[in-house]
Amino acid sequence: MAIIRTVRLGMLHVAVAITFVLINGVLNRVMIHDLGILATVVAVLVVLPYLLSPLQVWVGQHSDTHPIGGYRRTPYIALGLLLCIGGAALTPHVALLMARSSVPGVLLGLLAFGAWGIGYNLAVVGYLSLASDLSEERYRSRTIAIMWFMMIVSIIVTAIVTGRALAQYTPELLVRVFNWAALIALGIGALGLAGLEPKMPRRERAATDALEPSAGGDPSHAQSRVSQRAALRVVLSNPQARSFFLYLILLLAAILGQDILLEPYGAQQFGMTVQQTTQLTATWGGATLIALLLQGLLLSRWLSKKAGALLGALIATAGLLLIAASGIADAQALFVPGVFALGFGTGIATSTNLGLMLDMTTPEQVGLFIGAWGVADALARGVGMLLGGVVRDIVTAASGSASSGYISVFLIEAIMLAASLLLLRRVNVRAFRSTQPTLTELVALAGDA
Repeated sequence: MAIIRTVRLGMLHVAVAITFVLINGVLNRVMIHDLGILATVVAVLVVLPYLLSPLQVWVGQHSDTHPIGGYRRTPYIALGLLLCIGGAALTPHVALLMARSSVPGVLLGLLAFGAWGIGYNLAVVGYLSLASDLSEERYRSRTIAIMWFMMIVSIIVTAIVTGRALAQYTPELLVRVFNWAALIALGIGALGLAGLEPKMPRRERAATDALEPSAGGDPSHAQSRVSQRAALRVVLSNPQARSFFLYLILLLAAILGQDILLEPYGAQQFGMTVQQTTQLTATWGGATLIALLLQGLLLSRWLSKKAGALLGALIATAGLLLIAASGIADAQALFVPGVFALGFGTGIATSTNLGLMLDMTTPEQVGLFIGAWGVADALARGVGMLLGGVVRDIVTAASGSASSGYISVFLIEAIMLAASLLLLRRVNVRAFRSTQPTLTELVALAGDA
């Protein structure tokens, strides 16, 4: 039964991942290369949802203490999936409108990409918290490995299928492919979520309701969840948590910042078609999948989580340098191996850092800390993508060469990856747990805030 429950958790991850392939593996290339929309504008729309990432801390904390209909996570996940998938289905319409009429297109883009981003934040913190709730500590690494394995497989399959479907690209076909993918994602998410979370016993629900301030319950319990500002203060008051938060931002901004640029770079530099650039996502995903399997079956026995994170970052750095070198030498033979190395390093880094992330939580505040690490992930994506789009456009305008713009971004990201390792050295899980505030101190912090 445990493996079935883990697979169903993975289905939630798959549903969200499908929308990422659609937007960051297909639509980004179409908007920048085929529709001629500035990379900065595309980056702003794609990163706009991540500006809402602090929502994850509030949602995680709120779901810990505010069940709806007897469920702590399910209502938040369900709403998140609907917004995420619905918003993604609207984005191709927005992109085509922007090419014809920029101002109305951008305004509608804010709504569509915003809905996608809000849904992403709700769903991710919900199902990660649920994964922590439903799995014992000793099995969490296995749970995460299975969830990410399923996600990567879904990325590969989605990239291959959408790439073949768009072999003869037309705007009408683009919309049709997005609609079908959204329906499939919705079906997968619904099958995964239905009946997954056990309903809270009536006695436990009654006890939770009694803790509401208006019901005259325990004021210290209510005070401990009073404000998002207090929640962030709790997380960042721990030096180890603060170092880990900054490390995640720098690492993920470097690894994920290329998401909107890799496909248009292949089209610009090497004349690759929509189908070919979409297959880059499959190449990246395949390498990530191999790395996840290798990490789970072999490397995890020999390397600590920190050592694995270091290895993954170094391989990803080599991948970014190869991608940059492919443009400098105008050698496509270096480009695809660079994408593969980037994916392989990302797989090892993802597995090990997710393990560290789950270690950097406490049983009483799972939702709170999962939300905080979700903020770091979302903020990193936003910073990385925005930096990539702006630097690409500025360098392109200054040099008159689009290739120089892309190469500059990849080199900057390689430097950021190397710099993140300095912060990794300061992270210590044992020190984190020994300095984490007690419940009494947590209440005091919330009261002060």
